[in-house]
Amino acid sequence: MRLITFDVSRTLGMPNVRYIKPERMFDHLDEIQAADWLLFPSYWQVNVLLHALHKRIFPSPATYYLGHDKVEQTRAMRAAFPQHIPPTAIQANTAYGIDAVEAEIGYPMILKEIRSARGNGVHLVERRRELERFAADNPVLYAQPRLPIDRDLRIVLVGDRILASYWRVTPLGGYRANVAQGGRIDHEDIPEAAVALVKRVAAAFQIDHGGFDVAMLGETPILFEFNRLFGTQGIADAGRVTGAAMLDWLGRRELGLTAPVPEAAELPPAWEPPTETACEPRP
Repeated sequence: MRLITFDVSRTLGMPNVRYIKPERMFDHLDEIQAADWLLFPSYWQVNVLLHALHKRIFPSPATYYLGHDKVEQTRAMRAAFPQHIPPTAIQANTAYGIDAVEAEIGYPMILKEIRSARGNGVHLVERRRELERFAADNPVLYAQPRLPIDRDLRIVLVGDRILASYWRVTPLGGYRANVAQGGRIDHEDIPEAAVALVKRVAAAFQIDHGGFDVAMLGETPILFEFNRLFGTQGIADAGRVTGAAMLDWLGRRELGLTAPVPEAAELPPAWEPPTETACEPRP
């Protein structure tokens, strides 16, 4: 396969990959046209590569479009898996939007900037003036209740395979479990229901590269979001493992040995509003 990458840091574990800087794309159109796969383009390149040059990209187009921000993901989840997402209010930063978020979610709430990762842009809000302060700096209000959990799961999918699953334990007194925010990695007792939900969502949405963040409410998995570009702290020998998985996936796609989307998995039980017992944090 002739492979071109636009992000060398994401393809270090893949041999014989040609690197082209995204901003030099138009200087290398002949090479791009001759390539079999174009890897990790910047978001601004996607429409040009797909619709002007008619090339195949990895991650998949759906991974880019749905992974672009939290609003896009939540709307898709509401349509396909409404019982596996937390209550979420999405409003403009108007006086009406502030009132609507306050009435729908209440306090304490978690406000998230819609294009953020690594726990940056996540805010615990406990009173109206904090909500108004957030609204002054953000055009979109994306709010969820603070769930009674002390950890969440990061589940990494490449192609149609789960490469890693681990808990991220929230630091004492904190509200963000992200490793970048001090979350502790724990590989023990990974719920099969969470892995099954990720496989099902990936299959339904044609996602082939993502770090999925999942909480457990009792026995039911709740998907917060997925990140198209994810940290690899919880993956042993990450460069080799992810590189091999990408080569395997692209090779099978090239040979027609697999469908262009991951296989569906059995869907976990639907979520019902949890009781206090079901919401108890894991020990």
